[in-house]
Amino acid sequence: MPKYALITGASGGIGKATAWKLATEGYNLYLHYHTNEKAVNELVYELTVFGGEYIPIRANLNDPDGYKKLCSHIFSIDAIVYCSGHSHYGLLVDLEQAEAESLMRVHIMSPMLITKELLPKLTSKRSGNIVVITSIWGQTGAACEVAYSAVKGAQIAFVKALSKEVALSGVRVNAVSPGAVNTLMMGKFTKEEKEEIEYEIPMGRIGNPDEIANAVKFLLSDDSSYITGQVLSINGGWYT
Repeated sequence: MPKYALITGASGGIGKATAWKLATEGYNLYLHYHTNEKAVNELVYELTVFGGEYIPIRANLNDPDGYKKLCSHIFSIDAIVYCSGHSHYGLLVDLEQAEAESLMRVHIMSPMLITKELLPKLTSKRSGNIVVITSIWGQTGAACEVAYSAVKGAQIAFVKALSKEVALSGVRVNAVSPGAVNTLMMGKFTKEEKEEIEYEIPMGRIGNPDEIANAVKFLLSDDSSYITGQVLSINGGWYT
């Protein structure tokens, strides 16, 4: 039977790497994006070598009804991987309400409501997987990233609670928690700041998107058939 996976934020570094990994495993893919249509179209073209079906879906998950637009394009589904998101750097006292609401919609509300809409398609099959890409800051918190840490911590709570609710339905729910990864999100840091981060990481380097995607592939596979409600930390020993 053909397998279908939804990847939100498929135009980003981790999203694209995950798409490649899942395509090699024979998945057909729903590739969500918001503004970077060129990147997703290029990704679809690159993936055609694997012979699957790769469907780009444009939706603004910062819009209260964005999740409905996304879900209206989803038919058969076997896995959901949430990669969408953006960070926010600054003191909490300087946080604008609009930015706080945006962080909550993209990182918490949209994944929760997408899951609500698509979960019956998974439970009806008595199988399926959901993986949330969270963050090291959702586990330990970061000064000057309080709001981002808060929404990432909420994602972890969502994973732990939902995994218990759907376990008997054959659906597994897990999270992957990256540390510093070479994506556009790291672009706000100077070369010197990146070197300071590398110095703090026991393995002495920043991670690559493929290393996060490998963890997603594992959690979607039968090799992880008894794993649910877990947070797989991939951070080079930065936080243990």
